[in-house]
Amino acid sequence: MSPQPLNADASGTREITLDADGIPLSGLIAEPSSGRPRAVVVAVHGGGMRAGYFDSRARPGLSLLSLGADLGYTVLAVDRPGYGSSATWLPRGQALAEQAATLHDGLADFAARHDTGAGLFVVAHSNGGKLALAAAAEERGQALLGLDISGLGSRLAVRTDQLPGQNGHGDWRRHWGSLRLYPPDAFRQGRHLVSPVPELEAREGPLWPAMYPAIARRVRIPVRFTFAEQEQWWLFDDDALDALRRPLAAPKTVIAHQPDAGHNLSLGWAARTYHLKALGFLEDCLLARDAAPAQRPAARPVSPPVPVP
Repeated sequence: MSPQPLNADASGTREITLDADGIPLSGLIAEPSSGRPRAVVVAVHGGGMRAGYFDSRARPGLSLLSLGADLGYTVLAVDRPGYGSSATWLPRGQALAEQAATLHDGLADFAARHDTGAGLFVVAHSNGGKLALAAAAEERGQALLGLDISGLGSRLAVRTDQLPGQNGHGDWRRHWGSLRLYPPDAFRQGRHLVSPVPELEAREGPLWPAMYPAIARRVRIPVRFTFAEQEQWWLFDDDALDALRRPLAAPKTVIAHQPDAGHNLSLGWAARTYHLKALGFLEDCLLARDAAPAQRPAARPVSPPVPVP
């Protein structure tokens, strides 16, 4: 099954389907209008949403796909395993480790057929951040340049029975915070993005605080976490942030705070501000790679002289 560009709209964003070793992963793609992409931004949505989370049309300028393409990147927003086209194939969804393997398979299919420029960089939200970290920890398939994650910590601010689950989206106001932080059209658009949380994902959700340290110890690429001012699912006080940083093996970890924003950052008024900062972190990753000291070739071992009889 090959990637299939489908309906394009006036913004240049179009639908795409990737082949993840036989599992179809649907999504959206936007590409630069000219020239090869500088890199590919892989956008990974959170629980109970779809790839369109990163393509807000509530106001001009809020879409990560349009912004990234304008700045010379290809932006690929994927429906995570158990959402979109793959829901028929995976009616119960997948556990996190399986999701990571499936995502790698889909990205390998994409890379085999598209120019990826300098490589792949992941922008992820909420439960999608769990997948981004798990995929980075695998160290297989396409090497990742870095991760930019919003709406995810390692210590919950709620009881586990308040979390989104298979039968509902939990305390829904926690996804938004103050409604003034969003354009009015965001809520109308959001109804079209909402999708059931797959069973296996819902079951695993409460386990994340215990799962995080082992995954973080295997993440060896730069990571940036952003907490919205009105983030209500995760703690982000000093102790919680220390617990988030401590296990990571990343060469660089950045913690950022986004004012005037709620958990659903990419649907709010702050979306463009946040997306520019996320792409700025990608630029930092590219700069660090380009400016790194040249690696000296390993010295060849010198064989001892052979005695002449």
